[in-house]
Amino acid sequence: MDLIGALIAGCAIGAVLGFVGAGGAMLTVPILIYGFDYPAHQASVAAIAVVIVAASSGLYPRIKSGEVLVKEALIISGIGLAANIGAAQIAPHLSDNLLISGFCLVIVFAAFTMLRKPIEAPEKRVPLIELVWLSLVIGSMTGLFGIGGGFLAIPALVLAFNVPHNKAAGTSLLIIVLNSCVALMAHHSLWQTINWNIPIFMGLSAVIIGNLAGKQSAKTNPAILRKSFAILLFSIAAFTLIETWVI
Repeated sequence: MDLIGALIAGCAIGAVLGFVGAGGAMLTVPILIYGFDYPAHQASVAAIAVVIVAASSGLYPRIKSGEVLVKEALIISGIGLAANIGAAQIAPHLSDNLLISGFCLVIVFAAFTMLRKPIEAPEKRVPLIELVWLSLVIGSMTGLFGIGGGFLAIPALVLAFNVPHNKAAGTSLLIIVLNSCVALMAHHSLWQTINWNIPIFMGLSAVIIGNLAGKQSAKTNPAILRKSFAILLFSIAAFTLIETWVI
């Protein structure tokens, strides 16, 4: 039953990554904690592995179709490298409740950014100084919570720099893969403590559904995707906070 549950959960994760280009870890972490009884620290590391597999599978088609700002993604990941590794060293020293609460605050922030309507204007170049602060914030979030950072990259690219949503989502996937690989290596001390059976099955189904969703994302209204994702994030944050502090 656990493996069947993992396959179903992977479908949800793949759908979110495929349609939105972000948010896979935001689903994976609470699913592992409350669905499969993983400790918070192990869940965040296992989520990184799941997201790497799922995001990587959907990345090639977007690169091939020109929907990825490769240079910007490499800069964001490269500059945020130190913050990513540094935050990963801090994370094991935080309590589960503190880690989960911080994770929820990040989710709520991501939901609000998704509700903002992008400005209809020509795409413009991303200034280096803007890339630096975005890189440091994304790197820190990845290292602390096992989040790839797509939830920050997409609204920043869409709202601040008028990048089309499909191109922002493709760029987000590359940022997620690069940042998550760094974070996974930085958390290597936890690898042996994790039961990898569930994440492996989640990753397999996420790959299949993620590819199918990615092909349909260009045909879907971006406003509907943003609002649906925001509602999902608010729901996850509320459920997680109630489970952590009330029940």
